[in-house]
Amino acid sequence: MADTQQADAADEQVEEQAGRGRADKRAERRTARLAKEIAAFAASHGGSAEGQLAHIARGSIRIALVGADGQWGNLVAETRDIARAAAERAGVALHDEFDGDLAAKVRTGPYEWSRMAGIQVGGPANT
Repeated sequence: MADTQQADAADEQVEEQAGRGRADKRAERRTARLAKEIAAFAASHGGSAEGQLAHIARGSIRIALVGADGQWGNLVAETRDIARAAAERAGVALHDEFDGDLAAKVRTGPYEWSRMAGIQVGGPANT
């Protein structure tokens, strides 16, 4: 009976390790994919970018990116660790806050201004 309990415990441990291994591989694939997307954004917007991480919902971290040319965009990661690792892999400097220095680098165009006016002052519908 003791041998059966030991064998069951060993089987459970092997399954647990295999589950962690699959999760690690999945996180690595997601990190690599995000790093590729971040690097592509930086390359197409002046060759470099800066970013900031923000929690937006359970299981969601926003990576706000600002390119060297002032264009901006967002990506979403499942965890802060994945987001941080992807940004580091892509060579993007991360700020602790989306403060005035980072916000001053953002360049908005007519689209953003019409959307802001549409939402606040009765401009075009958001459909």
